[in-house]
Amino acid sequence: MNFTLANLLQDTPPSHVFELSEVGLSFARVAKPPQVNFEPLAEGVLTVSPVHDNIQRLDALQEVIQSIAPSNGHRKRRAALILPDYCARVAVLDFDAFPAAHEEQLALVRFRMKKSVPFDVDSATVGYYAQPRAGDDKKIEVVVAVMALEIVSRYEAPFRAGGFQPGLITTSAIAALNLVKPDKLTLLAKLSGRSLTVFVLDHNTLKLARCVEMETGATDEIESILHPTLAYIEDELKTTARRMLLCGFGVEGESQATRWQAEWGVDVEPLRSRLGTPGVANAGLLGYLESVDA
Repeated sequence: MNFTLANLLQDTPPSHVFELSEVGLSFARVAKPPQVNFEPLAEGVLTVSPVHDNIQRLDALQEVIQSIAPSNGHRKRRAALILPDYCARVAVLDFDAFPAAHEEQLALVRFRMKKSVPFDVDSATVGYYAQPRAGDDKKIEVVVAVMALEIVSRYEAPFRAGGFQPGLITTSAIAALNLVKPDKLTLLAKLSGRSLTVFVLDHNTLKLARCVEMETGATDEIESILHPTLAYIEDELKTTARRMLLCGFGVEGESQATRWQAEWGVDVEPLRSRLGTPGVANAGLLGYLESVDA
């Protein structure tokens, strides 16, 4: 899918890419062939939130980063950071008109997001991408990703201390979109701990983005999010979902897929990558590698 990370945040191509999650740190050199690695994190090192510092044990995270950092003296290596979905807010905004000047675009996006984020959007990091119009659609749809500046800075700090220069920063689900092959109406459901991210795509166009923190992450909670999303597709988009892609559902994913396919009449299959199985800790990283090798 031609939904590269550069659509949201532009930067010089990095030599390394990292994905952070509560369970660990996935990483790879951006080389051919890439080799994906993983270092687990102890419970409680990271606690994902959009409003408070996610890194609860900085020393433990720094130790992991230092253990994998190349010995290159004082040379800084450029890196891409892929952060947990729930630490950001991603939305699809529609406009009747969108200004040409970047400053005016940014001001308009901040204004629209002001009431829907639980932090100060005026001092937040904002990335956005105006999607191409489909057919005779007169609306301009803009994908927006917003993170509290303090949270981004705290994530960057241990990598800078380890000899890396973070440049491109995005979320796991946005990066994972590069693994979705365009095929009419698709629902991507990505589970990470108690957070469920749901993206709805019409071919290459993102139509809906949600990330919900659940109480337990049990099947009934997941269904209480997915079923209304399918109803939204029928009511608002005037069509039905062709398929549902699952990521991070683990051993229960197969039985859930079988039941949902029977109950909801939609093809359910796992998200796939040529470099391995996308999961809770590496879906964004695998999507990023897919985009740079496309």
